[in-house]
Amino acid sequence: MLELMLEPILMPLTIAFLGGLVCLLLPERLIRARGLVGLATSLLVLLAMWPLWTGDITTYHGPGILQLRADGLACLGALMSAVFGVLISLYSISYLKVRASGRRFFTYLLWTLAAAEGAFLADNLILLLMFWGILGLTLYLMVGLAGPEAASAAKKTFIIVGATDSLLVMGAGIVWMLTGTTRLSELQALNTSVVPLGIAFWTFVAAAFAKAGAFPLHTWLPEVGERALVPVTAYLPAALDKLLGIYLLARASIHIFALGLGERTGLMFLGAITVIAAVMMALVQHDLRRLLAYHAVSQVGYMVLGIGTGTAVGIAGGIFHMLNNAIYKSCLFLGAGAVETECGHTDLDRLGGLARVMPLTFGAFLVAALAISGVPPLNGFASKWMVYQGIIESGQERVGLWIVWLAAAMLGSALTLASFVKALNATFLRKASPEVEAAEPREPSAAMWLPMLILAVFCVALGVGVHRFSLPVFIRPASGTALKLPGVWAAGPATLMLLTALAAGGGVGLLTLRGRIRRTGTYVGGEILSQTYISGVEAESRPDLEVTGVDFYREIEHLPGLARMYDLARKGAFDLYEIGLRVVGYFVELLRSAHTGILLTYISWVVAGLLGIMIFLLR
Repeated sequence: MLELMLEPILMPLTIAFLGGLVCLLLPERLIRARGLVGLATSLLVLLAMWPLWTGDITTYHGPGILQLRADGLACLGALMSAVFGVLISLYSISYLKVRASGRRFFTYLLWTLAAAEGAFLADNLILLLMFWGILGLTLYLMVGLAGPEAASAAKKTFIIVGATDSLLVMGAGIVWMLTGTTRLSELQALNTSVVPLGIAFWTFVAAAFAKAGAFPLHTWLPEVGERALVPVTAYLPAALDKLLGIYLLARASIHIFALGLGERTGLMFLGAITVIAAVMMALVQHDLRRLLAYHAVSQVGYMVLGIGTGTAVGIAGGIFHMLNNAIYKSCLFLGAGAVETECGHTDLDRLGGLARVMPLTFGAFLVAALAISGVPPLNGFASKWMVYQGIIESGQERVGLWIVWLAAAMLGSALTLASFVKALNATFLRKASPEVEAAEPREPSAAMWLPMLILAVFCVALGVGVHRFSLPVFIRPASGTALKLPGVWAAGPATLMLLTALAAGGGVGLLTLRGRIRRTGTYVGGEILSQTYISGVEAESRPDLEVTGVDFYREIEHLPGLARMYDLARKGAFDLYEIGLRVVGYFVELLRSAHTGILLTYISWVVAGLLGIMIFLLR
């Protein structure tokens, strides 16, 4: 057993599992020690990934179903899982200092990391299913760490993810019955025009969508994003679950199945809906964490769109966006956690003025916000540009529809930027609310701001170095293609031109505006203002009334057509979980009417049931 655990390809799993066990056994009072163990363990897992990443170790065939393979796609997911494990562990040492859930948090985090490494490296469907099920359980446990207020979100998450995991089991069973093997490396280009295999493909898609948080299986993510502990949201919904979900989708779409036009069109339709529907919900949110959660959903749409194109550049763009999204979305959630730690909440109506007192947090948040919005020269622009190129190239096969997918993707980027203008203004740039002034916030400890800055640097490096670093090191090995990119922009010269233009504009502004700024009242411009100012004082009594970031897009909810859609969304009309509850409740009420409490009625039901069974058996 010891020899098996020390196999090099199994070392990341072994180290993470044992580290979690140590955290569990440490006394409750040793909060900082558990954090240091978690950080050290994550670093060791990252080091153990090196021989796999360099290609020194590629496969392992152990007893039974213990079959592992470290190809480019698996290594990318496993490596980034370890990287995020290090950063979230460092952040959590400070974040959990005043919270009572540190013992279980680091145990669950490391066991989640172990299961994720196993899921990425598994070369057997049964082994993948085992690790996939463990990940669903640890997700439920980690969401529940936030206490009673997160119980409903944890239950909803467990049911949605668990139900789709059951579908994945069914799909794996179909594949095994028709092919006679569960080795992933032996499952190549299965024809989805065969009806059972087509059904199997969509069960894989359902499991991937639920894990990544794509429409229509996304509804657990906004609740988790708002109620779970910030390190949990930054590690799981923002990063690890995206990596896992899109890994499964890419593995199924690129390697296991050969997709026809119908499957690819279906993926692109769902991707486009995910982009637009989620970003429209993000625009009207009043809580920073919930706003970020909807953006975590929206960005999955780009990954699905890219993979759905079936083109080399589109698939590479989808995988690249998976990596980029995990980076900037984790940075954004960590920034929200810093705001929550210093101010006690993330209500956009009651924030403001934090850029001056939390400059490092603001800087990292700003870079990540621009990256997710697709602003050049950052990483989000590079991957979105590749997805756009893939959509255009796919138009050779899908006459007329490609322009719809392209319009949805580009509109989603514009609305994402608009949403983050709101978030940045309401949180950092406008006048501080009385609650913020009373809280006297300051920059959090280095353990919290350092991971944010590292992720912000990644956003810049992966965008500016897209040709020299990002594509050759990460994306080409993961996508498994030579990948010719005639449509990708020249990142280096473009970055230099952008910086030159910004510097010139700033210089002109300093020279022409010094001492000549005229201060006037706020120009409303037709926006619908809140009835009260952020402090609760009536707006009419405040001569210094300002339009808050939350007010920017308030009227969107009242536009014809959109008002009805927003109302239906709030009532759960698009929530499969709520729809399922209503259906189950309907049948429960029907069955309840049959339970009258009269013995004769129950005997009649028993006799009728026995007669039915006898008729069935004797026919």
